[in-house]
Amino acid sequence: MSEVPYEWAAIGGTFDRLHKGHKTLLRRAFELGKKVLIGLTTQDMVKHKPDWEIIASYDERKDELEKWLETEGYGGRYIIRPLHNKYGPAITMLELELIVVSEETCPVAKEINEIRHDSQLPLLHIAVLTMVKAEDQISISSTRIRAGQIDRDGRIIYHGVPSQ
Repeated sequence: MSEVPYEWAAIGGTFDRLHKGHKTLLRRAFELGKKVLIGLTTQDMVKHKPDWEIIASYDERKDELEKWLETEGYGGRYIIRPLHNKYGPAITMLELELIVVSEETCPVAKEINEIRHDSQLPLLHIAVLTMVKAEDQISISSTRIRAGQIDRDGRIIYHGVPSQ
């Protein structure tokens, strides 16, 4: 393993229909952190998302995530913790140095740093990644995948015969 700048990085999300965008964020977290704290949204938090009824269960999402992490060779470098709120252990874990987020979730990282500041904890460095685009140049998201618009790699799913 090449030298990485941070001992502990953090990343969080629902990770439903693990897709190219998720994988890009996760890979970046492992490039920057020797160890990665992964916050995984609980079922109670999922209930606030659109189409929450068709989001995979916490255990299913965790299993898929762990299988992918092991396949990528990240075994022994991560811990997964349930996210009961949008901040999770990032507001209290002293060892954390970095949080990896998308443009969409950057405001939450800033809120985490405000809470850490108020608690006199060191602020986290924030690595912001551009959202990964699908073939149609719209961001890949689990919501779009669940809706049947795109697949997990961002390819357009055509329903019926495309017009010519």
